[in-house]
Amino acid sequence: LIPICPEILGGLPTPRAAVEIQNGRCINTDGIDVTEQFERGAKEVLRLAKLYNCDTVIFQERSPSCGSGQIYDGSFTGTLTTGDGMTARLLKENGIKIIGDSKISTLI
Repeated sequence: LIPICPEILGGLPTPRAAVEIQNGRCINTDGIDVTEQFERGAKEVLRLAKLYNCDTVIFQERSPSCGSGQIYDGSFTGTLTTGDGMTARLLKENGIKIIGDSKISTLI
């Protein structure tokens, strides 16, 4: 198990303003575009996954980084839409399986 946060690996602080994907860009509630940090974090997670031969990851659901299948729609209203977060998408493109945190029990 390798605990990681793509957003922190990308250089964002904790805590940080909420972020949602709008028109392919990662925008926080202050209107600041943090796409570069999200992309950097996604690439670093992929590098680590390859380094350690990971074939499956457990990610936080609905996240703009880690969400798989559903993410928030970019309106900051809690509305969900079909899609993947930036890191989840990159890992899927590289053949890595994503499991949402609510499905951890399926691994046991």
